[in-house]
Amino acid sequence: MIRALSRDEVLAILEDVKDPEVPVLSVVELGVVRDAAIDGSGHVTVTVTPTYSGCPAMRHIEELICEALQLRGANGVTVRTVFTPAWTTDWMPEAARAKLEAYGIAPPGRAASGDAPDDALVPLRRAGAGPRCPFCKSPNTQLRSDFGSTACKALWVCTACTQPFEAFKAI
Repeated sequence: MIRALSRDEVLAILEDVKDPEVPVLSVVELGVVRDAAIDGSGHVTVTVTPTYSGCPAMRHIEELICEALQLRGANGVTVRTVFTPAWTTDWMPEAARAKLEAYGIAPPGRAASGDAPDDALVPLRRAGAGPRCPFCKSPNTQLRSDFGSTACKALWVCTACTQPFEAFKAI
């Protein structure tokens, strides 16, 4: 008889599943994985919340989650997507933010608390303060584009070291 994985074991396995768009972070660190449950037969249900409803990486993330758990002994895997509560960058722990900065992506600040969607999408520009440069740590940065390589990042440039960089939007 195969021993069922525990919830802690499932979450530990998922720490090795990297986000394909931000490969320095696991799907757990990013806050995409919300919960995991194991039934009596060893079937695992992982609850995820996408960073935003149109995230093109979610299908691939679901496949990576299933593959990782099945390779480690899960007796079947279901990925359940929930949209409420909506994902927020506030779910990212400080250690994940430090990993982003070390990777060259400015981490998000705390999400805006406004009710309008625009308040959440561009709080750095609205507040008049940009992210600090992840390379030289200068606060003197300028927004170049509201969108970087993915919709959850914006393109900035440091006026001190002239290095362009992406900043993870606070959502």
